Amino acid sequence: MKKKIKVLQVIPKLGYGGAETGCYDLAHFLTEQKCKSYIITSGGELLKFVDKKKVKVFRLPVHSKNPFLILLNTILIVLIALFYNINIIHARSRAPAWSCLIASKLTFKKFVTTFHGTYNFTNKFKKFYNSVMVRSNLVIAGSNFIFSHIQTNYKEFFQDEKRKLLVIFRGININYFNNKKVLPIKIDQFSKQHNIDRNKFIILLPGRLTYWKGQKIFIEALSILKNNSKNFQGIILGSDQGRNVYKKQLIGLVQQHRLNNDIRFIEKCDEMPTAYSIANIVCSCSSEPEAFGRVSVESQSMEVPIVASNIGGSNETIVNNKTGFLFKNKDPKDLAEVISAIMGKDYNSLKSIGFAGRKNVLNKFDVDKMCHTTFTEYKKLIELS
Repeated sequence: MKKKIKVLQVIPKLGYGGAETGCYDLAHFLTEQKCKSYIITSGGELLKFVDKKKVKVFRLPVHSKNPFLILLNTILIVLIALFYNINIIHARSRAPAWSCLIASKLTFKKFVTTFHGTYNFTNKFKKFYNSVMVRSNLVIAGSNFIFSHIQTNYKEFFQDEKRKLLVIFRGININYFNNKKVLPIKIDQFSKQHNIDRNKFIILLPGRLTYWKGQKIFIEALSILKNNSKNFQGIILGSDQGRNVYKKQLIGLVQQHRLNNDIRFIEKCDEMPTAYSIANIVCSCSSEPEAFGRVSVESQSMEVPIVASNIGGSNETIVNNKTGFLFKNKDPKDLAEVISAIMGKDYNSLKSIGFAGRKNVLNKFDVDKMCHTTFTEYKKLIELS
């Protein structure tokens, strides 16, 4: 008789990021496949949407890097794995991954990790800390870029033929990120709430406020556009997450370039498809490589042209000049030129780009494909045990 698959996913917080939504989607997909699904997390906004009848959730301090809490989490994960007869422990971040690694060794469970970022390191200690993400039976890379990063920096961990590394592209919910599902009244309400002038060309930059997300590059580019007499409204959408100094720097830069009437700061949007629907184009200006580039995929799914830095995952998710556009990394002048060229296109051309973007996402980045591929790999691991 085949073993019933029971998967325990461990993630620091269940928010709205790519790793978190992937965990959420997979947890519910597994229940549809007649599997048992469990999540350990410290909390998060997405937690309220988890179907508790299908997915069992444990609240533990797995967000902490405190060695004593990591040890405590290890003991508790061991108890959960044994009590619920877990087959697979799947870690999605480094601190909880150390707890999961030890727990999997003690309980003889299969261990899976998803390598969600580049996890840069400047010394041997940091590299050792990062290496927990490649000490599993199955290492999942979310893009070819991350796959190459792992092979370049952690190749010594793959001498063991029993350890497997493969790419499973991150996926998004194409039914949720669908412009045909957004009600016009939602768009009107959002526009009025944030004083958005929809008679202007709307340029949206989503992402938390942190230096490497490129908000300063975005502001510099819009300053160039204004000097060239372009009629637009820029929207910087994202929380500063306590980075008050950085937000003040951004506000100061807006004032310096006299863009107060041209750029809106919006802290959050509970329904991102609404924000995408308002935009004429979306920008992703990250100055460091995105592991996947969720904004690029979401905007394509919403049929909105995307402009992104020519580094990291966006090189894989965007077909340049067809489903979106790439600009020279950290170059506000090049960004301004690309945006200006898009603003000069006619309605049908922009629609054509949007259609191609949606088709690109349907073919490659559907969340069901991500979940089904992961489930298939789970089954292979179980069959080997």
